[in-house]
Amino acid sequence: MRLWLIVLLAIWPLSAHAEAPLLSGDFVQGGLVHGHVSPGTEVEFDGRSVRVGADGSFIIGFGRDFPGLAPLYWREPNGERRSRNLKIKARKYKIQRIDGLPKKFVTPPKAVLARIRRENKGIAAVRRLDSVAPWFESGFKWPLKGRVSGVYGSQRILNGKPRRPHYGLDIAAKTGTPVHASTDGKVALAEDDLYYTGGTVMLDHGHGLTSVYSHLHSVTVKAGQFVRQGKQIGTLGMTGRATGPHLDWRLNWFKQRLDPGLLLGPMPKQSTVKKRL
Repeated sequence: MRLWLIVLLAIWPLSAHAEAPLLSGDFVQGGLVHGHVSPGTEVEFDGRSVRVGADGSFIIGFGRDFPGLAPLYWREPNGERRSRNLKIKARKYKIQRIDGLPKKFVTPPKAVLARIRRENKGIAAVRRLDSVAPWFESGFKWPLKGRVSGVYGSQRILNGKPRRPHYGLDIAAKTGTPVHASTDGKVALAEDDLYYTGGTVMLDHGHGLTSVYSHLHSVTVKAGQFVRQGKQIGTLGMTGRATGPHLDWRLNWFKQRLDPGLLLGPMPKQSTVKKRL
């Protein structure tokens, strides 16, 4: 049984309202939270029905600019509908200036707009996946050892022009450094050359949780392939919109973009250290 679930069950209240969700995780913008309800309970959050496992476990996530109060709804097996307001802590984000990018990656020419829309459509389809298997239960670990060169949530100024915030964690290392799956999952997308992200792999971890590995020099897995935590999925590069070799690693819960750094300890000297869920 997962460690986080053991802890939740240990503090399960012996009261008439024992069906109320037990929650554990980071109640902060970019955070991921794990919950547990009585089997048969239905859960709703952020305008959608949340997948609940056979054991009553579920996950929810909060994006970069998630509001400070968010209602969590649940319907108990007896039909009673209840709710609870979750308090989400706001964060302050850095401003990151990046210069020297080719103009086509800051203001793309009309000739590539159809390509960008097509690629974005494929990425969005992966983020809508709601697979039954909770592959994320193995916990997360760093996909490679390197220098953290960019952090989640930072406001990007590209060639002097304000652009969308950065939703990933950047890890710089030498070109060709192996990149590994941070947790178990199924390869939902494997592309050698997307316009903005170059060599890109997206993994489906179940229950709406997906991860993205971008700017890869090479992609060594194929769509539909199941990978275990630590499996090499590619090598680090600087393909797409990049000024140097690095991995842009992202985590999503459906449309909510999460901070993968919240699921990890410090960068390990060896890539065997991980944080259990």
